[in-house]
Amino acid sequence: MSFLNYHHLRYFRAIANEGSLTRAASKLGISQSAISIQLRKLEESLGDALFSRDHKTLVLTEAGRLVLDYAESIFKTGEELMDCLRNKTSDTRQIVRIGAVSTMSRNFQLQFLQPLFHRDDVELVLRSGGLNDLLTQLETHTLDLILSNLPVKRDSQTGWHCQLLDEQPVSLVGKKSKGSKKFRFPEDLLSMPLILPSLESNIRAGFDLLMEQAGVRPIIAAEVDDMAMLRLLATTADALTLVPPIVVRDELKTGLLVEKHRFPQIRKNFYAITPRRRFPNRIVQELLRKKM
Repeated sequence: MSFLNYHHLRYFRAIANEGSLTRAASKLGISQSAISIQLRKLEESLGDALFSRDHKTLVLTEAGRLVLDYAESIFKTGEELMDCLRNKTSDTRQIVRIGAVSTMSRNFQLQFLQPLFHRDDVELVLRSGGLNDLLTQLETHTLDLILSNLPVKRDSQTGWHCQLLDEQPVSLVGKKSKGSKKFRFPEDLLSMPLILPSLESNIRAGFDLLMEQAGVRPIIAAEVDDMAMLRLLATTADALTLVPPIVVRDELKTGLLVEKHRFPQIRKNFYAITPRRRFPNRIVQELLRKKM
């Protein structure tokens, strides 16, 4: 029966945090060959490689990321023990790292993450960025899940899992005004300026097809690829905005905006992208099970 050597774990933690055998050895005050031997012994006892080399740089493997999370928890527990003996208080929380595509609705993100906000056992790390950058972080095990408004294809190299979380309708919304006539679709679009998602958006493609079928050439005031900016422009510009109602949920609720026309045939999709993992994050699994 093998036992975990906590000295080996301490050396591994130092290597992971320093990103280098040389720097870790220097910080711990031991030779590089000694710390390398300790790392190899830990890998042998666990039965997994904890690092891979990328252009002479040490990169955590999936197993390495899992071991580091446990190592941080173990040493934090040790600190809590000392705090407890000194009559101090502390808590242990599991880290969940979620990336969100920067153009995604903030309201949808809040709705999805709501179950985590009041949990004492969870520490949420939320990052935003472009989809390609977030996928790189997912591949290097620095993210557990990505929220995206675009799906990704699975292949033999990556093995992504792309789960549809929700389908939201799309509407034309505008500022509330007194004495306004009932909106007529598509006739009123001949004279009303529009704020539309950019051409890369799937809802824009559906809207353009409807306009073509209706024989309407819309007056485009602006094209925007960011949902937060669409929300801002919808409340300030004298134009109608094509947007999923969830993006302007609060403005519709307070009456600042009104829904002029809904397009049931155009849907905005929201996805969760997770990697194929031997050690999936338990909290992420719980979140996704609630959406199935």
